[in-house]
Amino acid sequence: MADLQLTSPAFEDGDRIPEKYGYTEENVNPPLGISDAPSSTESFLIVVDDPDAREPAGQIWDHWVVWNVDPDVESIPEDWDPSSAGAVAGENDYGETGWGGPNPPDREHTYRFLLYALDDTLDLSRDATKDDAYDAAEGCVVGKAHLEGTYAP
Repeated sequence: MADLQLTSPAFEDGDRIPEKYGYTEENVNPPLGISDAPSSTESFLIVVDDPDAREPAGQIWDHWVVWNVDPDVESIPEDWDPSSAGAVAGENDYGETGWGGPNPPDREHTYRFLLYALDDTLDLSRDATKDDAYDAAEGCVVGKAHLEGTYAP
């Protein structure tokens, strides 16, 4: 696997995600930076989830699933519309398409921003979920990166 990197100018790895990105606030995605993609990358898959939601929600809560992100993309702006760049946003666990920001019901949660470099593109419908994307990406992952941030109610 390559040394793929995922960063954000809005928060450092392990730090607090600014409040404005929360579901009940501005509910926009934070900006992200991508670097050091493997040369075989044909597309990126981005997943943002909340593993701390297992107890209150009974599952890992999926906040954002985006696939077929252009391999030449080096930055994703705040409040990004994936379709404007030819990418596809899938369904989050709010039952919505696109970004659904942090909204922990009980305490501070840690959110994972997961980036996968794929050596193919994914043929999925717009109502696909994280599980659908992971199934489709099986055997295509040539690089992985992650960024974590915390958010409290």
